[in-house]
Amino acid sequence: MTDWDTAGVIARAVNAGDTTAVAVTEAALARIAAGNGQLNAFTAITADRALAKARAVDENRAAQATPLPLAGVPFAVKNLFDVAGLPTLAGSKINRDRVPATADSPLIQRLEASGAVLVGALNMGEYAYDFTGENVHDGPSRNPHDPSRMSGGSSGGSGTAVAAGFVPLALGSDTNGSIRVPSSFCGLFGLKPTYGRLSRAGSFPFVASLDHLGPLARSALDLALAYDAMQGYDPGDPACADRPAEPTVSLLEQGAEGLRIAVAGDWFKRGAYPEALTALETVANALGVTQEIIIPEAERARSAAYVITATEGAALHLDRLRHRAADFDPAVRDRLTAGALIPAPLVAEAQKFRRWYRDAVLKLFESVDIILAPATPCTAPLIGQQSFVIDGVELPVRPNIGLYTQPISFIGLPVVAVPVPLKPLPIGVQIIAAPWREDLALRTAHALEQAGIAAAPRPMENA
Repeated sequence: MTDWDTAGVIARAVNAGDTTAVAVTEAALARIAAGNGQLNAFTAITADRALAKARAVDENRAAQATPLPLAGVPFAVKNLFDVAGLPTLAGSKINRDRVPATADSPLIQRLEASGAVLVGALNMGEYAYDFTGENVHDGPSRNPHDPSRMSGGSSGGSGTAVAAGFVPLALGSDTNGSIRVPSSFCGLFGLKPTYGRLSRAGSFPFVASLDHLGPLARSALDLALAYDAMQGYDPGDPACADRPAEPTVSLLEQGAEGLRIAVAGDWFKRGAYPEALTALETVANALGVTQEIIIPEAERARSAAYVITATEGAALHLDRLRHRAADFDPAVRDRLTAGALIPAPLVAEAQKFRRWYRDAVLKLFESVDIILAPATPCTAPLIGQQSFVIDGVELPVRPNIGLYTQPISFIGLPVVAVPVPLKPLPIGVQIIAAPWREDLALRTAHALEQAGIAAAPRPMENA
């Protein structure tokens, strides 16, 4: 076994008796101890718990019980997930006063039921209102490909932990792009499922009508293994869809054969840096894509997403803003305060447009199965960088990293972000599918990986 084995490789080795879950877990904990000080991915490490779980996995195998699909696979979660015994921080100072969670979130429970081993909680942007991976309370999570650069947010610690080889699998959340952005900056595969597909119970919310939970990994197979393990209705989340699980692992080898694929034009190319366009072109060429499609009113969709994000986020935090304003990250506090002042008619207009936009985009999927688009306009900016130039205009970095992710999560479509290993820094491409068709996006990602187009580079490979 090596530090860079994928979840699929680890599980096969543990199930075959070629290694033990305890050995894999001890190695992961040693990597974290050696490297986390530089990269700042973890805010808590659950070593005793992890070793106890690993021993249980090994006992399961010794008893010749049914092999577990994620046997012995170390994973970690963004610190907005409930972890029994830890306060659920959501990246904030205020939440440090919360009593520890008494139970794990359902997604953690489901992964551990499949044999995975939780090793800790991960750094994130405060209350998930972030695209950078910078946290004023815990410090920034750093990009393993260049520690002077952003990991992306708000699931920055999740991106750092997987890209650094600390763990092969991590969970994050995605409201406006917070799985896809760190996947792009850190060179990883990331899955934002259909809205309502995976339970959000046992996690600290941001924007209830936009929040998604999902995995980041170093292969498409690992995404599928985690996704399949986490599927299933949960009445604890009112938005969770009551529909049967639809496994994807067995479908990956079908690849992209026969799929109708198009590239998103107009808004999704405007403002893109050369590296983003190169990655998109590389993926499109590998798939033989020549069709371009226009997603109507994508720019307006991004604006409406901002209105809904700001107002719902402000409503959630209104009491904290009144009583503990000084304990917020000032940038987060100011955006939430502004959200509380948005007029109700503007919010109503944004919601009305959202319904129209969803219908318009779903109509596109009558003629295509997959739409390709950049994940981010550029590779990872420097930590602390305040502005960049988009279409000849200098704009603030923090809100504009999500140019191409917000119009997609706004209507809850499933997306797989795939890494294109450009040098010196990787960058991601979004593979967008119709609702509930995660299988098609994962098949396409797997085909690109098999062709050597999409790959999660190790940091030394991009040096």
